[in-house]
Amino acid sequence: MSDEQLPLEMEEDYEPDILTLEDENGQEHTFEVIDAADINGSRYLAMVQYVEDAAARLEQDAEMLIMKVSELDGEEVLDLVDDDEELYQVSQAFYTRLSEVYNIDMEELEKELKDLE
Repeated sequence: MSDEQLPLEMEEDYEPDILTLEDENGQEHTFEVIDAADINGSRYLAMVQYVEDAAARLEQDAEMLIMKVSELDGEEVLDLVDDDEELYQVSQAFYTRLSEVYNIDMEELEKELKDLE
């Protein structure tokens, strides 16, 4: 399923990859990119709401947002994944990959993914 995946490494000098996105109402939201992967020929980012405090970040029950990297007029843009099948496949790839690093309840995940079908 995956063409290429970046290595996940937890380092002591970790610097989060932070993105601030503006929604359709002009409100800004800050996210941390927790993983990026090329899946089925497209680039995707897995992101969670950014929490500045490291201790609070470890305690948060974060919901993952998946964005597809596209190109528009020669510039990279981020799009929500609208296709249910594509979202299901990409979600499974990221959750499987991230479960190796983060504490993810796989039973709960499987239930959520089935709800997407």
